[in-house]
Amino acid sequence: MSDDIVIKEGYIYGGWRAPVNIWQGAPGSIHTDDVAQKIGMRGGTIPGTIHLNLFPPLLIELFGQRWFEKGSLSIYYTYATLDREEVRAVIELPPEGAENVQLRACVETPEGNTVAKGTVGIGEPEEASYIRKIPLESSPPEELRILAKMEIGKELPPQEDVVFTQEQLDKALEMITDPIDWYKGSSPWGPSILNPSSMYGAMMMDISGDRVGQAVGFFGATELRNVNGPIKAGIPYRKTGRIVCVGTSPKTEFIWADSELYERDSGKLVADMRHMNRLMKASSPLYQEA
Repeated sequence: MSDDIVIKEGYIYGGWRAPVNIWQGAPGSIHTDDVAQKIGMRGGTIPGTIHLNLFPPLLIELFGQRWFEKGSLSIYYTYATLDREEVRAVIELPPEGAENVQLRACVETPEGNTVAKGTVGIGEPEEASYIRKIPLESSPPEELRILAKMEIGKELPPQEDVVFTQEQLDKALEMITDPIDWYKGSSPWGPSILNPSSMYGAMMMDISGDRVGQAVGFFGATELRNVNGPIKAGIPYRKTGRIVCVGTSPKTEFIWADSELYERDSGKLVADMRHMNRLMKASSPLYQEA
């Protein structure tokens, strides 16, 4: 067990970590103080996907390498943290001998704020994950402005020969607080494997557009699922995806997209993702018209 992992009262706790906001200063980004503060945030935020990297040390402690082969991480972001604010991951302990199970999981601050919440899964649980239990309720097109041109069910252009290189992975590891050895060189599967935020990077789909680009966006939720994993650095994959929901809330418009990563040569499904992006209405000129 890692030195700062603690098991008590039915839960496993990671050590406290303080991610650095290396995206500070990016133009038009919610990670930049002045941009974030103009739309009511405390300051430039840490991307939600960075917090996903807190979980693997705990998952390895619970399940060993099996999680990277057939495990999931299904997390809804609830509280934005800023540069160097401390966070830790928490997972409930599985029943003894359980091989197919969903477990409650969260990221929290020392002050008791829940930064993110959801489930981690292993094997093929009968219970749906946290995000798969969320009803996908789209809004009528006339209620949308920023995302009005997005079509539910639209297949996004597939991408062939998708390769996440070791150089990209090494750069990504500079941003995270828990870089395990399997990300850095050889692994039980041969090449290095991708950490969770890089898994997101490998499976993200382009949903950009002229109206989307005018609004400040942030991540709402991410589910990563290893089906026949892990995703490996330097290996070519085929990526597919589609829009599954477009809606509106009092402060945001949001879009959910599904994506999949297949081995290029065998066609085997390696991993998939469901991800939500939110776009702040207050940041869009479409909501500032008379």
